[in-house]
Amino acid sequence: MKYYIIAGEASGDLHASNLMKSIIAKDPAAEFRFWGGDLMAEVAGTSPVKHYKDLAFMGFLEVAKNLGTILKNIKFCKEDLKNYQPDVLILVDYPGFNLRIAEFAKNLGLRVVYYISPQLWAWKEGRVEKIRKFVDEILVILPFEKDFYKKHQVEAHFVGHPLLDAVSNLPEIDVEKFKAENQLNEKEIIALLPGSREQEVTKMLALMLSVRENFADYQFVIAGAPSLPKSFYQKYVDENVHFVSNKTYDLLRCSKAALVASGTATLETALLNIPQVVCYRSSTISYEIGKRVVKNIKYISLVNLIMDEEIVTELIQSELNTKNLVKELGKIVNGAEREKMLDNYQKLQQKLGGKGASDHAAQVIVNGVISR
Repeated sequence: MKYYIIAGEASGDLHASNLMKSIIAKDPAAEFRFWGGDLMAEVAGTSPVKHYKDLAFMGFLEVAKNLGTILKNIKFCKEDLKNYQPDVLILVDYPGFNLRIAEFAKNLGLRVVYYISPQLWAWKEGRVEKIRKFVDEILVILPFEKDFYKKHQVEAHFVGHPLLDAVSNLPEIDVEKFKAENQLNEKEIIALLPGSREQEVTKMLALMLSVRENFADYQFVIAGAPSLPKSFYQKYVDENVHFVSNKTYDLLRCSKAALVASGTATLETALLNIPQVVCYRSSTISYEIGKRVVKNIKYISLVNLIMDEEIVTELIQSELNTKNLVKELGKIVNGAEREKMLDNYQKLQQKLGGKGASDHAAQVIVNGVISR
């Protein structure tokens, strides 16, 4: 069978690569054509049609500035789908692009599966109508999403969260060995996860590093994003600020605590049992627009959204400052607040439904292809 998969971000590349492995286990003759990254390429044994590094535009202004490129990519994708004629199109998150492709593919007569639902419960709820019209199967990974879709007369499959698979399959790690291999000193580590896009990292890193003087007994280690070159980070590195690339999970597992830019990384950090402070700051214009379009959402981190309570502190816009960072980080490196957060992480894992998301999703997809 022929599978066409579109993932437009680093997290999508990870989850789609694990989905591909599960599809192969159920359909050994599976053929893939895909938009994604290096992890998907490793599974498929071939390069992506387009790499996610060339697709990820963050914020309203950046999208507007790159609209021409985005429209060219959409046009190219439609032609490529028409030529390839897959048995199924699998869309992974990335809604601005993928919902347009869903409509085209459905009109082309293709079977359309959406894995990892767009966050329509947060904004653009009207897009549910597109899911109803143009998507054959919607596979959701957050427990409350099934009820959200049911409210809109859409039958969704809750398959569990794929990050549970990703973190549960990690081998044991030797902290001292990790430090030695990455030229780190003997101090305990505070991990810095400033995001994956240049404009985001530029905003975040200076703020995160502003707490250094208050935590002299720790070393700070930046988790480099695969989408950015090592040279980009060099201006931040010194004798007590270090940098590692493509080792975020290992870094977190060796850390005492973390400062994390909002996004998927907040959930990854929680599932790896590392206390964290969630950080968010965007341009004033993007933030003000975002506030007006996001509806009925109390939190920005997935951890708090899933638990429906603030179990990790969120510092947003003007609240993200040195004073608050020092205060909140201080609470979680030792003491009762740290233990409380770790206890809540265990409840979070239970709520997410356990391992097996990739296998559950692959089963729905392969069964649907076979039954056509």
